[in-house]
Amino acid sequence: MAWAGRGAGLRAPVGPSEARLRGRWVARRGDGVLEPGHGSGLAEPGRRGRAAGRIENLSVVYQSQDFLVVNKHWDLRIDSRMWRETPTLQKQLRHHFPELADPDTYYGFRFCHQLDFSTSGALCVALNKAAAGSAYKCFKERRVTKAYLALQVRGHVQESRMTINYAIGRNSTEGRAHTMCIEGTQGCENPKPSLTELVVLEYGLYAGDPVSKVLLQPLTGRTHQLRVHCSALSHPVVGDLTYGQALDQEDQPFRMMLHAFYLRIPTHTERVEACTPDPFVPALDACWSPHTLVQSLDQLVQVLRAAPDPDPTEGSPGPCSTSMPPNKPPETEAQRASCLQWLSEWTLEPDN
Repeated sequence: MAWAGRGAGLRAPVGPSEARLRGRWVARRGDGVLEPGHGSGLAEPGRRGRAAGRIENLSVVYQSQDFLVVNKHWDLRIDSRMWRETPTLQKQLRHHFPELADPDTYYGFRFCHQLDFSTSGALCVALNKAAAGSAYKCFKERRVTKAYLALQVRGHVQESRMTINYAIGRNSTEGRAHTMCIEGTQGCENPKPSLTELVVLEYGLYAGDPVSKVLLQPLTGRTHQLRVHCSALSHPVVGDLTYGQALDQEDQPFRMMLHAFYLRIPTHTERVEACTPDPFVPALDACWSPHTLVQSLDQLVQVLRAAPDPDPTEGSPGPCSTSMPPNKPPETEAQRASCLQWLSEWTLEPDN
């Protein structure tokens, strides 16, 4: 799993000292990347603050005529049809960019992919139907590059780099509805091949417990894939209440420690690329105390930026891969119908 490539001319990620200040991005640069401004979008260290989930707090890390990439806050829904008023990313977007909302859609914006409620980080929004279609094509052909940061609990991960290869299916066990599981688990239905690359960045302690900070690169796109794979290693994500260990309420971390760190979508019209600030630094969370550096995050991001886009004809893996993802069968009529439904998702029903 060799990481190689030149970092010349690449914009490295921010360091821990800078990350505290990069919650709000303001000034536009010519290359589509936004420069940082003042006003952190993060809550106070160690507290389950909801300040960054308020309507007025939205962090944008990439903007063009066709796309936005936002740095979603943790414990924030993308959209909601709940009867009670609740903060959502859609409402934040409508507040900050009312002129970009599409009146022909239900929520006003087309989200190119999903992030779990508890996961923070890069989320791409298409600003028109054509852009949504081009992004969908990239996801369908596995040409998107994604990398996540996570803190894993229950001791230190022994292998500094590895490929996690567990098929993932839906859990039919009573009481575990809407969760996933690995093949061979009782009640696991329709498991599908799933691959994740893992690189250890640091070893340390979180609230006194040994944890590993890792970079995760999903090579497939199963529901809850990273959380399930981490749990299958017996190193679940810190704060994962679904796939981690049960703790008393007072012992729970203030959030789930999984963050969508890097995103690249090479559409036919533009290369959408965004790198979000690293939220897992001691300056932002006093409970996290790293003591051993294993791999520089700055160097890995330089490699991610320099790596070629995955080749849809060859099924190329990401730059940290040691194995190839499974070949994808030709698109079926059902999948084609699903694509068309996705492109029209959030569309308002016409008046009769």
